[in-house]
Amino acid sequence: MADIVAFSGKKRSHSDDMDNGNGDAKKTMLSNPILHSDPAAALASARHEFGEHGGVNMSIEASATFTVMEPETMRRMFTGELGPDRDFFIYSRHFNPTVLNLSRLMAAMEGTEAAYCTASGMSAISAVMLQLVSSGGHVVASRRVYGGTHALLSHFLPRACNITTTFVDVMDLEMVEEALVEGKTKVLYFESIANPTLAVANIPELCRVAHKKGVTVVVDNTFAPMIISPARLGADVVVHSITKFISGGADIIAGAVCGPASLVNSMMDLHQGALMLLGPTMNAKVAFELSERIPHLAIRMKEHCHRALTFATRLKALGFKVIYPGLEDHPQHELLKSMINKDYGFGGLLCIDMETEERANWLMNHLQNYGQFGFMAVSLGYYETLMSCSGSSTSSELKPEEMALAGISPGLVRMSIGYIGTLEQKWSQLEKALTKLQEHGFPGKN
Repeated sequence: MADIVAFSGKKRSHSDDMDNGNGDAKKTMLSNPILHSDPAAALASARHEFGEHGGVNMSIEASATFTVMEPETMRRMFTGELGPDRDFFIYSRHFNPTVLNLSRLMAAMEGTEAAYCTASGMSAISAVMLQLVSSGGHVVASRRVYGGTHALLSHFLPRACNITTTFVDVMDLEMVEEALVEGKTKVLYFESIANPTLAVANIPELCRVAHKKGVTVVVDNTFAPMIISPARLGADVVVHSITKFISGGADIIAGAVCGPASLVNSMMDLHQGALMLLGPTMNAKVAFELSERIPHLAIRMKEHCHRALTFATRLKALGFKVIYPGLEDHPQHELLKSMINKDYGFGGLLCIDMETEERANWLMNHLQNYGQFGFMAVSLGYYETLMSCSGSSTSSELKPEEMALAGISPGLVRMSIGYIGTLEQKWSQLEKALTKLQEHGFPGKN
């Protein structure tokens, strides 16, 4: 198909159906987000889609299928001669105008040529893998990845697609380089900030090692939107679970693939496209809601990060074993400082290692039911604090030995710090629960 994803197009008139021009509009970018080092500035410079009747908010294009003015137009659309770059749409499983607008915002935020949004984060990851890696191909992936991603790579893809994965410690560049097989390894996959251990990947160095062997780098940036821009640090493809921080409401499941226009177009190809043919389509109404939330993502991320750093600092002072990349004793603190976009912070998640699952459950129970500090629930990026014991929840797909290699303690409590209420109000609630815990011999000042 023709290159169509990353381009701007004006509303077509009826006569455009029979326009036999050479399609030069397809070569015009909607914006060049790579020119902006700050993702908030890139979002502000992206094309603003107005409503059908001049509304400041875009209209929702809820149609599953689209009409044409001339019979010949449909044939030209199916050959790729006419496409969304000039406001020609076929079917919403392929391209939908509202979803395409959200995709433009995601591309601007991540500094990539193009993006397209999907029904979930896992569908984005799965589609990228199936587009980049054929049967018999090989992937090198971090040991520290979300449990669902680990299951996809270690169980589903080998069984269903004959795609194998070698899991490595991405902190060890020599191990990564040895695992990459030139000519066979197609993808190096890792998370910018790992789920749930909050280990930080050295994105520029990992990209250097992979690109030296002709391997495509795919980075899951779900934990660090706005904070880190992997594509600006050398990554080829960035995937997101939009469900988390970007949505912010714990009410929407969604994902995104951000990368070169050539890749995104290939994923939407009528004959070979993983997104087109597998069909993880985002609903236009969902895309509209998400488009309305992205403009205040920067503000939300700054508050998530500010509170996470404050609570991590205070918890550490109380004697708890806290993991947070904003703390100076975090092993990748200086690395993260060298990669982050200025003024956003160090992430909205922190971990407390309670060492055993029983102690982790005690902590979460008291924080929810005595302190009203947060909720025991998976996911992250909500305005309330969410807590889970990763080993028995979101990382439970890993075997015990895999969990140990990933550095996941049985008592690791992952907290996504919310921003509801005042900071001191929430700290008071946290202290209330901690006081009760300390009565039972839990960590306190030494």
